Amino acid sequence: MAAKSARKSAPAKSKSATPRKPRRKKAEPKSRGLSAAEVASEAVAFPDALLQAVREDGGQVLSVYRDPLGGHPVVFAVLPIDKVEPTPYQRDLSEPHVKRLATAMERLDRFLDPVIAVRVEGRYWTPNGNHRLNASKLLGAKAIVALLLPDEDVAYQILALNTEKAHNLKERSLEVIRMARGLVGANRPGKESAFSHLFEEPSFLTLGAAYEKRPRFSAGAYHPFVKVVDGFQEVPLPQALAVRDAQAELLLELDDAVVSVVNALKERGLQSPYLKNFVVARLNFLRFRKDGPPPTFDTTVRRMLASALRFNVDKVRREDIGRMGGGPLEPDEEQV
Repeated sequence: MAAKSARKSAPAKSKSATPRKPRRKKAEPKSRGLSAAEVASEAVAFPDALLQAVREDGGQVLSVYRDPLGGHPVVFAVLPIDKVEPTPYQRDLSEPHVKRLATAMERLDRFLDPVIAVRVEGRYWTPNGNHRLNASKLLGAKAIVALLLPDEDVAYQILALNTEKAHNLKERSLEVIRMARGLVGANRPGKESAFSHLFEEPSFLTLGAAYEKRPRFSAGAYHPFVKVVDGFQEVPLPQALAVRDAQAELLLELDDAVVSVVNALKERGLQSPYLKNFVVARLNFLRFRKDGPPPTFDTTVRRMLASALRFNVDKVRREDIGRMGGGPLEPDEEQV
């Protein structure tokens, strides 16, 4: 009875010390932004140089208005479709989605969802209309309507509006690393950390660099510990990209060792879609870490690599893997 009482009175485990984001307060109705009359007001500052450029490019300006939230000028225009292209850093095109979208548009005989675009050196980049653009091209369209934004930087910032869409880990990581390389190509000054609001999470940069080198890389098994030990670099972007490439090479070296362990387990007759997650979890010593700063990325991966090279598959029991379970797999990841 005494032992039972002691168990009952034992203090509960402390909850994670990770601070929660403050809950957003509900805004008062109609307390922000512009009224309908203000959106359509002729008081908007017309971006005359952009309007002239659209006409010279063979497009037509339909109207200019202020967006209802921040009051920024927006040009509603129709553009020659051959002058519109996706930004070079967004997720890859899904051909099945393009075909389904084209079929729906053809059946309706209408295009009702303008793309967003910015003008870059005589071309028009669309940061979130690639599938609509390609569906229109598939149907043989001559022109496409667009919400044209005068600020070129919005092409980078617009990804923040895409975070709620169905981006898996691979798509998101590739978008972020391509964006970083695009910023370098555009000679944008600043440290990597200065662009953290665009990249969202440092691990996306490292995982994106790994996906560039190995498209079938299954990053889902590594993401939980990478996002703990990775951080934004306090060096200029070109130097930071060199660090990302080096980290990706090290992570892929670990992946090779993990795949060897997984294959050895399969040879013993152990089968599970979560074998890789199981092995990585066994190698992840961070689960025993208590309070304090985590080790560096290189230290963590090299220690896990050393553990993988001496992994004893004979000590793994079938019930160990059965308890592993796991969350849903990334649909594009090949579990080996």
